[in-house]
Amino acid sequence: MEKITQLTSKTIVLAIDDVDTDQIVPARFLTTTEREGIGVSLFADWRFDKDGNEIADFPLNSPDAQGRQILVAGRNFGCGSSREHAPWALHDFGIRAVISSEIADIFRNNSLNNGLIPVVVDAATHRWLLDNPGAEVTVDVENCTITLPTGQTVSFPIEPFARHCIIEGIDQMGFLLQNLDNIKAFENSRAWNPSLNI
Repeated sequence: MEKITQLTSKTIVLAIDDVDTDQIVPARFLTTTEREGIGVSLFADWRFDKDGNEIADFPLNSPDAQGRQILVAGRNFGCGSSREHAPWALHDFGIRAVISSEIADIFRNNSLNNGLIPVVVDAATHRWLLDNPGAEVTVDVENCTITLPTGQTVSFPIEPFARHCIIEGIDQMGFLLQNLDNIKAFENSRAWNPSLNI
């Protein structure tokens, strides 16, 4: 995973409420266990017609959207079934942060475990972002804030351990490996002693 302390990008706006994980990645694409290459399946039923051609007016298909790393989504983004493929697909497509007024709990946790930053903001800030597609926004993971082009800074919540992992560019396994020497020392200090096992 890449280290992210601060991210600045223009936004892509998907102003649809209650986008579930089956819309993010349709079930027929869940056969893969690879993260790389799954971005092509992102919003497949909305991005492409039945012949596989891009639907021009879908926000992620806009030429202006290419290279943008922040998705502003409608309320209750990522609801529905749990599937890590949803944050995998967003990340592989190039999205590094999703901003909404409400993000489903399981999707939020899966995102944090896979290097995608879920940013929950107040309703007024969310409304401004929806109404101003393409606004350049800075997501500051270290300080748990976003900064709008107006200069307004808004705080967002993030679990401290997940924040640490995103800043360090590691997942939970990476965190354990970083602390392997300490784990071994702890285990050795608690080694089983037959004479004490009475």
